[in-house]
Amino acid sequence: MAESNGSSWRRAGFAGAAIGVLAAGAAAGVAVERLTVGRSVRQKARLALDATGPYGGLRGTPGRALADDGTVLYYEVDEVEADTPPARRRRLFGRKEPAPVTVVFSHGYCLNQDSWHFQRAALRGLVRTVHWDQRGHGRSGGGASQAGPDAVPVSIDRLGRDLKAVLDAAAPEGPLVLVGHSMGGMTVMALAEQYPELIRDRVAGVALVGTSAGKLAEVTYGLPLAGVNAVRRVLPGVLRALGSQAELVERGRRATADLFAGLIKKYSFASKDVDPAVARFAERMIESTPIDVVAAFYPAFAEHDKAAALAVLRELPVLALAGDNDLVTPSSHTEAIAALLPDAELVIVPDAGHLVMLEHPEAVTDRLADLLVRAGAVPAGEPFRTS
Repeated sequence: MAESNGSSWRRAGFAGAAIGVLAAGAAAGVAVERLTVGRSVRQKARLALDATGPYGGLRGTPGRALADDGTVLYYEVDEVEADTPPARRRRLFGRKEPAPVTVVFSHGYCLNQDSWHFQRAALRGLVRTVHWDQRGHGRSGGGASQAGPDAVPVSIDRLGRDLKAVLDAAAPEGPLVLVGHSMGGMTVMALAEQYPELIRDRVAGVALVGTSAGKLAEVTYGLPLAGVNAVRRVLPGVLRALGSQAELVERGRRATADLFAGLIKKYSFASKDVDPAVARFAERMIESTPIDVVAAFYPAFAEHDKAAALAVLRELPVLALAGDNDLVTPSSHTEAIAALLPDAELVIVPDAGHLVMLEHPEAVTDRLADLLVRAGAVPAGEPFRTS
């Protein structure tokens, strides 16, 4: 019996590592270089990075929105600060004062609101911002409609309704700029499809970062097509099974932490000189997402198709931005979005992966600031300054 339990535990370890790949947005089967230092040294390094890394520590005024199925959604608001030093305003907007607007940030799969750390720090006190955790992620509750005998799968449409609930609670009036990364961008598209009148009446601009309007089943994650197709055939059943053994799989994920970290880095970043503390920050966010949440959300991406919904955004200033080496939502998907929105600003960031807002934060922040100017959230009329 002991041998059988040990075998099950080891299998869960490798399964947990595979789920780590999914959590980073990939499939499975990549080769990872072996690290040359001992396990204890690596563990101590992780602890040191966790203790000293400044990322993810920004907090705002907390609030809670209630989704239409009873799920409690957690958000935070950063208000405009009257005493913000003028130099900070000039850094992003020149000498003009920001107009009243709320910028709402939606995060991606297996991340949380802290994934916008650098952009939040740059805009903090200058404009009103809302950062929220998608259901099952961060501090938000697990999906009420995904629990119990009558459970239904998560859908991107459901996430669009969740965003509407957050807007109703955190920003019930005034102009909005919607910013979404990966799954968060899909959430914005779902909001547009279901609430076109809200987009028409209140939304002043949209930023879609490292996301897709559909055809995600065609993404190969940089792997051989035959292997990816084989994984896709068995993955839904594997995920359902693993989701029912969450405790065992979480132990497996911890046991294979080194492999997990390597996979996250490969599928999150493209440049070779990523700050180790930033890489560890991303790893912490992803590994904190429970396996049952990973399993519940995964099928939604194959079904996601919101190309038609982009028509609702045609009259708005739109930023479509991606990393040039994004293996999860390739830059070609962002280019496809821009092709459907001829007036959108298309930005492909060199030497960047899926977590472009963490890897090249200044490039993303500057483009967001420019979007706010184009959206009228910051009055135009003076040269835009980035330094």
